[in-house]
Amino acid sequence: MHITEENMVTQFHRWTVLKIQLHTSPQREIYFREKEIWWASLGCNIGFEQDGKHNRFERPILVLRKFNKHTLWSLPFTSRNKTCKYYYQLEYKGRNSAIILSQLRLISSKRLLRKVGIVSKEHFEEVKKRIKDLL
Repeated sequence: MHITEENMVTQFHRWTVLKIQLHTSPQREIYFREKEIWWASLGCNIGFEQDGKHNRFERPILVLRKFNKHTLWSLPFTSRNKTCKYYYQLEYKGRNSAIILSQLRLISSKRLLRKVGIVSKEHFEEVKKRIKDLL
C-alpha cells in the first residue's frame, strides 16, 4: 500500500493527540510481569520502526524486562511469517506469529492496554538467548 504524504501527516497528528492523552492521564495501577503478552499503544513511528494499528495504534508486545511499575523493555509481534535471525517464530493460541527481536524498545507502562496471555518459559528463554546473540 502506498502511503501519501497527506495520509502520513493525518496519522502522525492522530497519534500525537493520543500520545498527549496517554502522557497526561493519571498513572493507573497496571500489574504486568515478564513473559506476558499485552496489547500496547506503540504509535505512528518513523521509517521501519514498527507501528501500531487501528484507532489506538496498538500492537501485541512481549514484556521482556520489567524495570519498575512504570517502565519495561518490549518486543513487538507481527503476524507475518519471518524466519531470519531478527525474528522469533512461535505459535500462540493457534496462530503463527513472530516476535521482532530487532525492535526491542523501552516503553512506559501507560502504553499497556490489555493483557493477552503469557509465553512459555521455553519460548521466553529462547527469546532472551536470541536477543543476547544479536548484541
